[in-house]
Amino acid sequence: MHDYIKKILTARVYDVAIESPLDVMPRLSRRLNNRVLLKREDLQPVFSFKLRGAYNKIAKLPREMLERGIICASAGNHAQGVALAAQKLGAKATIIMPRTTPAIKVQAVRDRGGRVVLFGDTYDEAYQHARQLEAEKGMVFIHPYDDPDVIAGNGTIGMEILRQHPDPIEAIFIAVGGGGLIAGVAAYVKFLRPDIKIIGVEPDDAASMYEALNQGQRVTLDQVGLFADGVAVRQVGEETFRLARELVDDVIVVSTDEICAAIKDIFDDTRSIAEPAGALGAAGLKKYVERTGVVGRNLIAINCGANINFDRLRHVAERAELGERREALLAVTIPEQLGSFRKFCQVIGRRSITEFNYRYADARQARVFAGVQLTEGEDEKNRIIEALREHGYPVVDMSDNEMAKLHVRYMVGGHAPDIRDEILYRFQFPERPGALLKFLTGMAHGWNISLFHYRNHGSDYGRVLVGIQVPEDERLRFVRYVRELGYPWRDETQNPAYRMFLAGGG
Repeated sequence: MHDYIKKILTARVYDVAIESPLDVMPRLSRRLNNRVLLKREDLQPVFSFKLRGAYNKIAKLPREMLERGIICASAGNHAQGVALAAQKLGAKATIIMPRTTPAIKVQAVRDRGGRVVLFGDTYDEAYQHARQLEAEKGMVFIHPYDDPDVIAGNGTIGMEILRQHPDPIEAIFIAVGGGGLIAGVAAYVKFLRPDIKIIGVEPDDAASMYEALNQGQRVTLDQVGLFADGVAVRQVGEETFRLARELVDDVIVVSTDEICAAIKDIFDDTRSIAEPAGALGAAGLKKYVERTGVVGRNLIAINCGANINFDRLRHVAERAELGERREALLAVTIPEQLGSFRKFCQVIGRRSITEFNYRYADARQARVFAGVQLTEGEDEKNRIIEALREHGYPVVDMSDNEMAKLHVRYMVGGHAPDIRDEILYRFQFPERPGALLKFLTGMAHGWNISLFHYRNHGSDYGRVLVGIQVPEDERLRFVRYVRELGYPWRDETQNPAYRMFLAGGG
């Protein structure tokens, strides 16, 4: 640990980085009955903390190594940090980026003098290509997180926090991807202030550190969700895991909706927009307060980045209300008769209906997909559900049903009574030409697509819902095909949103 403290104290970061402010979040503080502070790494020149570790690593390389050229693999923030550091130090930087990387991030790297090579569809493919070029051309590879000098550069954030806030601190909440940020901050803070809790925060669909600490060893996730793309890492680093085992008190996992709600909280207090990974710390902080009931404490979240595509904001806005429990999504069965909708609204009371999707299905009953605005959160939602059931309305709560929120709410109005052998799968397709064609080519097995829904959310992958007619005796062959396809997938055939609003007749 003494080695890391020395490395952090002597880190070369301020040639390119600023000492980011530690801002109070007054609105969130009042709501949570605690003093909430936000470490503003989104204000760095590359809008992310990543330049700290990248510059510290590159600045400490001998001149002869710099002259060989720098190489890294990244889909965003690390790439910009490496490009800026190389530009500042007069080195040539080659950045391997997946072909799925949004154009805005590619251009940002080029603007800082980096040579961009687009290779593969995933980070893993880009990483392997970068290591191959490193070996072939003798360039120096800069790892995004699993390197002591990178970790030490990140650790300067912890040094700044303790200098900026000498008063008691209950906990610091830190986003975790590969672990480089939390390892660096924890190394410094725990050495000087072991009483401060260091709490990692991960998305529930990319919780590699959470799983590793639970199992006592590094694990490789089969797949990771891509909403918080800045932390979409299948396996944490070896050195970062070693430090986390010693220094991290807990890891909290949060949902997409909770991340979106935290993005809104940060905007409300700072008028800045965090990227999903950047808002993880705030999302975990809120969950910690909810779980523990702490009051009157100093709680710090690190906003680690603000590199978000503008087009993604509509998805964030849609999901923020659900994340704050200010909206409930309900599937309600009502009689198909005159006045049913009016009676339904009377039971809901004077609450605003944010969404109402309906289509005639048969002469006896109708199923509606309704959004209801809440002011009192989960308790109010439960009271609404209870009231509807007391009036004879069957209700299914869809507020936490991912497929319903992504797809079904935009598709309500279509049972297909003549469709037989239909199964329903949800995929994440890379946003690139040929991704859909690759999927459809597999349909040459004779399976028919009976339902298809896609919606662009402004990210480097698309969410697709597909209904396919596959006879029972071919289901195993279909599952093998899906696994070989390589796209993240989930079988949604038994999802109640599908059964209620879209399912076929067989």
